[in-house]
Amino acid sequence: MSVWDDLVGQEPVVAQLSAAAEGTSGLAHAWLFTGPPGSGRVAAARAFAAALQCEETPRGCGHCASCHQVLQGTHGDVEVVRPAGLSYGVKETRALVLRSSSSPSAGRWQVVLFEDADRATEAAANALLKAIEEPPARTVWLLCTPSPDDLLVTIRSRCRLVTLRTPPIGAVADVLVLRDGVDRDTADAAARAAQGHIGRARQLASDPEARRRRERVLEVPRRLTSVGPAVMAAEALVKAAEAEAKAQAEELNESETSALRQALGESAKGRMPRGTAGALKDLEDRQKSRATRVKRDALDRTLLDLASYYRDVLTLQLGAGSDLVNTDIGPELRTAARNGRPEDTLRRLDAIMACRERLEANVNPLLAVEALTLALRTG
Repeated sequence: MSVWDDLVGQEPVVAQLSAAAEGTSGLAHAWLFTGPPGSGRVAAARAFAAALQCEETPRGCGHCASCHQVLQGTHGDVEVVRPAGLSYGVKETRALVLRSSSSPSAGRWQVVLFEDADRATEAAANALLKAIEEPPARTVWLLCTPSPDDLLVTIRSRCRLVTLRTPPIGAVADVLVLRDGVDRDTADAAARAAQGHIGRARQLASDPEARRRRERVLEVPRRLTSVGPAVMAAEALVKAAEAEAKAQAEELNESETSALRQALGESAKGRMPRGTAGALKDLEDRQKSRATRVKRDALDRTLLDLASYYRDVLTLQLGAGSDLVNTDIGPELRTAARNGRPEDTLRRLDAIMACRERLEANVNPLLAVEALTLALRTG
């Protein structure tokens, strides 16, 4: 076992990071981890942070106290930043920069792992740039974004780039079987449906309700018979995403609140010490802000599932020979392919991508999805 075990299908990345942790290729003070959703960019950054703090040789053993603490999120010299809302402001960034300038208390490095660094506002990005330009001698920044273009070019130019790819479907299925104990058929189906997204594949393999939600999404194309059903389908898509986001947020909120109450000294009878109400209120505000992002992310996953339907139809229409994502509805996909034109299918895929962009721009979700389902109906 090592810290690199969760990096599925990322052998070149493991080699690059291992060499840097060992000191054989030189260690940059700022790293940029990029890759599509599900590629494991945050997992790669966390594994690298563990390797940097590792007490053994080779670095990244996975079993020493430092590796364990980093992977569990409890290491005192590894700060993990997860933007709670849709953006990360300059005030928060300046406080982060100040904390990052301190010397390590026990580890070899002071490491800042910034998930979703693309959520930093322009002012926050400029504050971050100053810290990266002149970092303290023992501070390492690990920034994670889907694409290098998501950050200021001045930040990108000062980071060493780590590019992850979408893992092969077979490799994802193998992980589900060998590490999660999922049966082979379920693992193969979940890996195909998730299109290489490891976290999504785990959810589909282990959660029957997640599979049912996805099945309902794939029923939408056949329901778009007129304007009325199209509008109703849009409402159903948004409500399904809201239900998924609510379940996810409640699970996160419960664990965070419980951990904070214990840390603040909650009594056996559930009473809190004086002066702790402010900390609990701050956590509640962050959780409310995060709920908006979780909802939007859930709706985006719904749209990607819908896009997989039309991707399969287009594959059949063009005779591309690629494997279908949704093999369980193969007959329906073939019928849709025969009864339509590739040009119309491409327009439908473009409509889904346009809807994702509108949601990114904070357009009302229901209005954006209604416009989408009407566009899918007319093709």
